[in-house]
Amino acid sequence: MDQITTIRTLIVDDEPPARARLKRLLGQVGECELVGVAGSGAQALKLIPALRPDLLLLDISMPGIDGMALAGTLQSMDQAPAVVFCTAWPDRALTAFDRDAVDYLVKPVRLERLQAAVRKVSRYLARAGQAHAETHFLRATVGGRTTRVALQDVLCLVAEDKYTTVWYVQGKTVLNESLVELEGRYPEQWLRIHRNALVARQRIRGLEKSAGGTAVLVLDGTDLRPVVSRRQLAAVRRFIRESD
Repeated sequence: MDQITTIRTLIVDDEPPARARLKRLLGQVGECELVGVAGSGAQALKLIPALRPDLLLLDISMPGIDGMALAGTLQSMDQAPAVVFCTAWPDRALTAFDRDAVDYLVKPVRLERLQAAVRKVSRYLARAGQAHAETHFLRATVGGRTTRVALQDVLCLVAEDKYTTVWYVQGKTVLNESLVELEGRYPEQWLRIHRNALVARQRIRGLEKSAGGTAVLVLDGTDLRPVVSRRQLAAVRRFIRESD
């Protein structure tokens, strides 16, 4: 199974010098992309759903939610990031591996050890089913750059000219695939609300009228209010009623 090429990495450490050192080292590890920094376990828990890191470089000793507690929380999450502990404690590796850590680095972290840990993470992520998980992502290529949009983050799909605009939690992008193709691939995911629009069923929270009097959908996690056509209005109302 192929290893992934870029590992989205979040540093979690309450000490600025330690964070700065890890940043410098990561700059020399070509497989990694630094997507964020957290100064506590609580902050990391808030950032993980938005940043969707593949890897946490995680300290143990932090105020509030420490590294071990955070790793324990991650064990109950679907598609949790891999964890590599980076800590001054030399004697807690067994506990760390009980928390499903991929590796355990003792500070000061050396470049060679970090590179070896990243190779382990790459193999771990491949074994964890990256090839299978690929079917749960939409791929958008714009200007030669490919973006993967997690299906669970998609809010709405709108057909526009030859493309399909994907509205998702972090923004929007375009696909070369048609609504018909996307609807056929994930039939349980979408509800058609217009001849040119599909919405994610799990995001639907209700109906309301716009200032112009048209029916629009209220979606969870966004201010986006897609228009419901008259033809689809009865089906949308039935779905909302049966979902209550």
